[in-house]
Amino acid sequence: MIDVTKLLSTLVYDPKDPVLFNSAFFFYYFAIFLLCYLAVSGSKTGRVWVFTLFSLYFFYKACGFYVGLVILSAIVDFNLSRWIYRAQQRSLRVFLLVFSIVINIGLLFYFKYTDFFIGIVNEVTAGHIRPLHLLLPIGISFYTFENLSYTIDVYRKEFPPVDNFMDYLFFLSFFPKLMMGPIVRAADFIPQISQPYVLDREDIGTGMYLIISGLFKKIVISDFIYLNFVQYIFDDPSKHTGLECLLGVYGYALVIYCDFSGYSDMAIGIARWTGFKIPANFATPYQSASITEFWRRWHISLSSWLRDYLYIPLGGNRKGRVRQYVNLALTMLIGGFWHGASWNFIFWGGLHGVALGLDKVRIDWLKKTGKVYTGFSKYFFKVLGILITFHFVCFCWIFFKASSFHDAWALIHQIAYDFQPGIWYDLYQGYTAVFALMLLGFALHFVTASGGQQVMEKTMARVPVWGSVAIMVVFIWLLIQVKSTQPMIPIYFQF
Repeated sequence: MIDVTKLLSTLVYDPKDPVLFNSAFFFYYFAIFLLCYLAVSGSKTGRVWVFTLFSLYFFYKACGFYVGLVILSAIVDFNLSRWIYRAQQRSLRVFLLVFSIVINIGLLFYFKYTDFFIGIVNEVTAGHIRPLHLLLPIGISFYTFENLSYTIDVYRKEFPPVDNFMDYLFFLSFFPKLMMGPIVRAADFIPQISQPYVLDREDIGTGMYLIISGLFKKIVISDFIYLNFVQYIFDDPSKHTGLECLLGVYGYALVIYCDFSGYSDMAIGIARWTGFKIPANFATPYQSASITEFWRRWHISLSSWLRDYLYIPLGGNRKGRVRQYVNLALTMLIGGFWHGASWNFIFWGGLHGVALGLDKVRIDWLKKTGKVYTGFSKYFFKVLGILITFHFVCFCWIFFKASSFHDAWALIHQIAYDFQPGIWYDLYQGYTAVFALMLLGFALHFVTASGGQQVMEKTMARVPVWGSVAIMVVFIWLLIQVKSTQPMIPIYFQF
């Protein structure tokens, strides 16, 4: 006998249990969605309506009635973009674009930064303005940037506006990327809507590989390392030795990569199964030999967005060296602030901005002197660059993760003044499984190349459909056996 009350309670939004790709509810949701989607796969209109309705419900399950913000944003920018495109006077086009930017940034600012600035005003004026304690709508940072890129591209005449409102709502609410990206541009996505739905073996193999590898990185590596080691270190660094803190920083570097890239891989894999190709969001970033290369490999959709819609409009490198460095610093400061209303994020962005500026000086010097490394020197400096870049990124992660500057400096203090290397064996015995997974995670990251991924994708593409289903079922069963009983909300869920 079905308990109707329990079933209904499962179907409504629960703030304590938002829907996640790695939740049991999602597997049932996705199975029903696929059945409905395949039933209307021959009709473009049917695919758009089914996908959009399921996407809006998915967002409702993630953050309740804030789903209305997605619909409102779609209505506003769908109409503004059409008015911008049709306007003959440049002044009117500029006004409409600015209005779109103000509306989008205003909504993001209100929900994400109001309390932050109330706190600043209270500190400066000794005031007592009460914080609003607003619940941050999940995914608002991502779909706000998608809205902005769309209207700006239409303003630049790089992309004609969409004629069908449902097409735009479908693009904006597309559930695989709605809550945590990647940030997808309308020019890349919307033309795919009208293409016939065709799922070949390559799509099945690529989607299967991305979903399985994403789940493995998120659940097996990231969640386990965080819940069993990293969270203890960052909760109160002063209680731990410098060796523990250093290993905790290394652990967090792996945690945030596996968490975010794993979720991105799952989003891209699910999209591939439904007939849409989304660009990769990560490309083994810890293999980068410079900080410039790192930002070409890490959160690619955000870094490319900041480059095209902020850094280049500010002047890029076209107005002299000093202006270029200022533009880099401003871009990374804003990129840091995009992550959250905290001085820690701003400082994190500032560190990366300074590092990018110094790296530009290095690159300019190499070009000016004509210095080219070959043979052993080439590989030596590449390895040295990877080590320096990785440790700089890890240093910055301290401020990104720590709840306050006090905790960040406390952790750095422990590493610098209370290292205690002699406890390594006791530490190893206490966290054997954690360190084994960390070793496995970094090994997979540093030995994995695009060629290896292509081999796995092609191998899975040769597996018949029934075999693919069997592989997925077995893999999910194995995940259930090893996954933590305490669910871990994805790190970028808060952004």
